[in-house]
Amino acid sequence: MEKIKELQEKKYPFFNRELSWIEFNQRVLEEALNKSIPLMERLQFLSIVSTNFDEFFQIRVASVKRQLKKNPTKPDISGYTPKALLEKISQRCHEILKIQQTCLTKEILPELAQNGIEYVAPQNFSSDQESFTNQFFETKIFPLLTPIRIDNLSFPHLQNLQLHAAFLLKKINGIAQLPNMPQIDDSQPLMAVVQIPNGTDRIIWLNSPSGTRKFCLLEDLIVQYGRHLFPGFNIQQTMLFQITRDADFSVDYKDQDFIGAMEKIIDKRKSSFAVRILCNQSSPEILKILTNRLKLSDSEVYKIDGILDPSSLLEISNVEKAEHLYYPEWQHFLPPELPENSPYWDIFKQRDFLLNVPYQSYHPVIKFISDAADDPKVLAIKISLYRTGLDSPIVEALKRAAHNGKQVTCFVELMARFDEERNISWAEQLEKAGATVIYGVVNYKVHAKILMVMRRENSNIRRYVFLSTGNFNSKTAKLYSDLGLFTTNMEIANDATQFFNIVSGYSALQTMNHISMAPINLKTKLLAMIQREIESSTPENPGLIIAKMNSLTHQEIIQSLYKASQANVRIYLNIRGICMLVPGIKGISENITVVSIVDRYLEHSRIFYFRNSGSEELYLASADWMPRNLDRRIELMFPITDRNIFKDLCNTMNLYFKDNTHSHTLLPSGKWVPTKTDEQNHRSQEDIYKKFLQQAELTAKTPKTEFSVRRKN
Repeated sequence: MEKIKELQEKKYPFFNRELSWIEFNQRVLEEALNKSIPLMERLQFLSIVSTNFDEFFQIRVASVKRQLKKNPTKPDISGYTPKALLEKISQRCHEILKIQQTCLTKEILPELAQNGIEYVAPQNFSSDQESFTNQFFETKIFPLLTPIRIDNLSFPHLQNLQLHAAFLLKKINGIAQLPNMPQIDDSQPLMAVVQIPNGTDRIIWLNSPSGTRKFCLLEDLIVQYGRHLFPGFNIQQTMLFQITRDADFSVDYKDQDFIGAMEKIIDKRKSSFAVRILCNQSSPEILKILTNRLKLSDSEVYKIDGILDPSSLLEISNVEKAEHLYYPEWQHFLPPELPENSPYWDIFKQRDFLLNVPYQSYHPVIKFISDAADDPKVLAIKISLYRTGLDSPIVEALKRAAHNGKQVTCFVELMARFDEERNISWAEQLEKAGATVIYGVVNYKVHAKILMVMRRENSNIRRYVFLSTGNFNSKTAKLYSDLGLFTTNMEIANDATQFFNIVSGYSALQTMNHISMAPINLKTKLLAMIQREIESSTPENPGLIIAKMNSLTHQEIIQSLYKASQANVRIYLNIRGICMLVPGIKGISENITVVSIVDRYLEHSRIFYFRNSGSEELYLASADWMPRNLDRRIELMFPITDRNIFKDLCNTMNLYFKDNTHSHTLLPSGKWVPTKTDEQNHRSQEDIYKKFLQQAELTAKTPKTEFSVRRKN
């Protein structure tokens, strides 16, 4: 009892959540710095760093700024007060941004030029290029621009994440003003801003007789020829900038008009308080005006010496004969067990089937839903939609199913952050088609990924279930590493039915027998399985936990893992992003290893293995081990019971921990270092791809057996 009390009272160490996330972005940046990676792929990683930081400042930094106002001296679990944390965030983000810009200007752009794709800044235009760009500006850009004055009386709502050009002006002596217009006070700085137009190409291709493809950027021309916007004024200074605003809003669940309330939240993001300004270094005076009006401190200013937004350069991907600047193409293999020209019903009745995307094609999911929409024996379809993407073939199939008279029920989560507008649109389309649309669950996001099809077969109704670690999104399925299980297992189907009843009606919260559901029993199931490893672990036969997920931040789970480590349980964690657990501390976490893989595909699957005294268990889930997933969202964790799938997944997990080319290991100091082993190089994603490639090649070589049938003449 004394030992248990000591463990309960022990203050365990935790890394700070926000700082851990920043280090994840550092690992993404290191892919961009890796010269063994093709050039355009490195540029892609640079762009991901920028978009990641955009979301980080909108959500996480905005949240810390609120905490600063509410409880300025209250430390978090890692010991940081809001003020100290904001200072550390600023310091580390400035360091990473500087490395990112150096990589872009000193490595990526020069190497692009060496490969025949050259960026030309306006000051380096030839006379022909200047003539071309001037005309291009006047005919194709100038009509799109709207300059807006900034003075002591007015300050426009500069939208979130929109790139703007600012101009400091001085009236030319002797130029008369228009009659009846307010007199301009030339003793004060005169300033105007212009939003860089959306919906038009950022890359402007220049005339280049040498054969080298040369380009400039849209914002370059707006700054270069901005004088056309302000007749009667001289331009004293210019500056490009982008404001990042608070986007951490939540809708009131009690609002009767839930969609209307969500639309107001979307609009509110455009003009909420500023948390950061990103700008070039050309005008201290303009910057001073903006920071004063936006109430930003010097530490919240991020100055760029060069191109402000690396993602704008990704438009050059359409250049011909640049294939060598990208990764060699990896196919998305069609599973040989699944026929291309006939439905899967008979196959899924025989056994469970695991789909591993993007190594395998997502087509079977689309085909399965499409076949269900058209099959006269299918009576009903139920599905949860979190992020479905643009032009979703799944939504189109569901609409068609509803038109065909099938009972279609869709759980559309409107609070999928930054996808709210798209989900509102899908929901409205599905309702018009005749589907029943349920807008989430009060107080909880529906983050579970589940599909169930009810089909009449003879005198019975068979239920086909698909459970996944990733969204029903055919586009991200080409980029995200996820796992999905097709099954007709009766016990799983019963739980799936129970799940849909719980989230759609007034069903009492009954315990499901095989699927675990957050926030009902998923966390307690995980804690119980960790405790089981603790109780069964001995020096001769230590317990074993292997887990792969996106983030690990849940205090109770981390404390349980610490206790398991102290009980000699071996714990191997593959955490792509945030990890608040501190590994390798003697007496606390010395039996815990944490690695992270960042490669061409985004690691997104959640896989949990428990040795269980030899009666091994393996689970897939939609949930990370985070408070939001286990306590505030509707999530699902489901078991793998098919022994062949179980064995295959265990082999895949082992590959992740053998990776020593795109893997980093977390040290007790919080630093991530490249994972090194004495073995030959292993790249887990490439090893997995080669496995499916070999299967496809073997299938192609295997002759198809044909049988001759004797018939009576």
